[in-house]
Amino acid sequence: MSAIKIECVASEGYRIGESPVWDEKESALLCVDITGRKVCRWNSVTKQVQAISVDAPVSSVALRKSGGYVITLGTRFAALKWNEQLVTTITHVDKDKPNNRFNDGKVDPAGRYFAGTMAEEIRPAVLERHQGSLYSLLSDLSVVKHFDQVDISNGLDWSLDHKTFFYIDSLSYSVDAFDYDLQTGKIGNRRSIYKLEKEESIPDGMCIDTEGKLWVACYDGGRVIRLDPETGKRLQTVKLPVDKTTSCCFGGKDYSEMYVTSASDGMDKEWLSRQPQAGGIFKITGLGVKGVPPYPFAG
Repeated sequence: MSAIKIECVASEGYRIGESPVWDEKESALLCVDITGRKVCRWNSVTKQVQAISVDAPVSSVALRKSGGYVITLGTRFAALKWNEQLVTTITHVDKDKPNNRFNDGKVDPAGRYFAGTMAEEIRPAVLERHQGSLYSLLSDLSVVKHFDQVDISNGLDWSLDHKTFFYIDSLSYSVDAFDYDLQTGKIGNRRSIYKLEKEESIPDGMCIDTEGKLWVACYDGGRVIRLDPETGKRLQTVKLPVDKTTSCCFGGKDYSEMYVTSASDGMDKEWLSRQPQAGGIFKITGLGVKGVPPYPFAG
């Protein structure tokens, strides 16, 4: 096992950095700053960050098979053409809930874009509860609602055999599993596979490695944890130099690097002076495992 190394590759001071996704074609990491209202792309060759500003909180970004990207923007699924800096609305959800916005989203192995909603926060992790739902956008651009009564719809991923869907509703302090049907995109039989410990704080974004183990970013916990979904045991903790770690993904040439996003919203001057890299993007090398490349949206 090589030594684990953590470096801040982009000290951007994002308010709520989220949804890291590796774009292999561009050798770049995509992510969003939700409250900063921008979609960002860090080029691993030039080390430069480009950003496109949008007109609402933007909470997730995904690759798109037909080119460009798809994003969740306010309560809309939308398309983003990067070079043209063009955002086009695909469809709206939660029209009866003007105080809602999308949160985390990810594309399933069949090319459906899963994303969930939440009420706007009064301050970090303080909000009207049970207002959110989990949706998926299908390749024909229709939307399926899977369930409601969600607090903060967050991390999501699929098992390597595509038979289990993993999901986090942050304020349940739990990582949950569902039976998942790849053909239909239907989910059911919800159960908890891991309850977070007090010092791990709030479960946020999540990804899976090629050994089928889950990695969960712990918001206010300053760490990512590796879990075995079969046994419900925590296998590893990697601490970062910032408390508000928000999400994680694998990337780099062979998907052996982990990228972790972070937030600075809700931190006062004193806290920020102790953690000047808050809101930065971190690269972790030497984990000894690789990740699964992201799936593109099929529509």
